[in-house]
Amino acid sequence: MISDLVSICKKGGDIIKDNFNKKLDVKKKSSIDLVTDVDYFVEKVVKEELDRKFPSIEIIAEESALDNIEEEKPVFYLDPVDGTTNFVHGFPFVAVSLAYYVKNRGEIGIVYNPIMEELFTAERSNGAFLNGKAIKVSSTGEMVNSLIGTGFPYSIVESGDNEVIIQRLRNILESSRGIRRAGSAALDLCYTAKGVFDGYYESGLKPWDVAAGKIILEEAGGHVSSLGGGEYDFNEPWIVGSNGLIHDHLIDKINIS
Repeated sequence: MISDLVSICKKGGDIIKDNFNKKLDVKKKSSIDLVTDVDYFVEKVVKEELDRKFPSIEIIAEESALDNIEEEKPVFYLDPVDGTTNFVHGFPFVAVSLAYYVKNRGEIGIVYNPIMEELFTAERSNGAFLNGKAIKVSSTGEMVNSLIGTGFPYSIVESGDNEVIIQRLRNILESSRGIRRAGSAALDLCYTAKGVFDGYYESGLKPWDVAAGKIILEEAGGHVSSLGGGEYDFNEPWIVGSNGLIHDHLIDKINIS
């Protein structure tokens, strides 16, 4: 199954690569949430391929999400272009993200960045890989030696809680080697999986943003939780991922009441 899914993701990735740094038809879903004609086209192509190969499996995708899917059943979570704003501006942190879940449990995760030619894959209990080579989380054991990834919700303009966001950033900046905001949740989780980031946190995400990256990080030996430290599910407002060693320290720095 995973080989078929990789081939399908690569078809979507080819479309992204062919249109990178070209003139795009850009629309706004909100003041800072963008969508392009390429998002819709990649989703169409990938969904058609999934329907052809796996007609009995439902698809939850960013640009055509359904509200009535029974998530106890097998389902694909698809983000056709994770990092659309990056794509629009020519910043090469862009990916097709596809996950396969059964009874709310991730079984396969694929995140493909065609611009940087990075293919992250994972199957439950079989490890995580980058371009076919096994990857593992970092061994950083102290927060002071860590590099942390994060992102900001699209609601940041209207939310009015920017001071809390800044306080979280300050807490981490004062206790780590720095923060990086790269603009793709799927790739942030994968970069934690391959040991570039030691931890990652973000709020306001959708299932298709994190479904694949979560599996990849866990299969690379990492830990994923809610802000409270409990098991993460798609209803949680926050996701926290790390190498496991700094997890509690990271939560302590971002858990502002």
